[in-house]
Amino acid sequence: MVEYDVRGRMLYHPEFHPNQGKRFSDEETAYLCKFYETDSLKSLSLALGRIEKSLEYRIAYLKKTGLFDYYRAKWDRQIKA
Repeated sequence: MVEYDVRGRMLYHPEFHPNQGKRFSDEETAYLCKFYETDSLKSLSLALGRIEKSLEYRIAYLKKTGLFDYYRAKWDRQIKA
């Protein structure tokens, strides 16, 4: 059974969030930063296998530390390579 929090975010479900609790890879972080502004958190959550809340925390951390633009550019460099 899928459950949601008061903000409408899907709570942890092992079938939809197999990567929850694992460390973010550089590739996952670059993907998240590249598509954060164009895709919904819900679709990013399903694509990365993590809950929306953890993606929100990750984005906030990357912006706070100034790494958000670095990882967004890293995605573009990976695609061109």
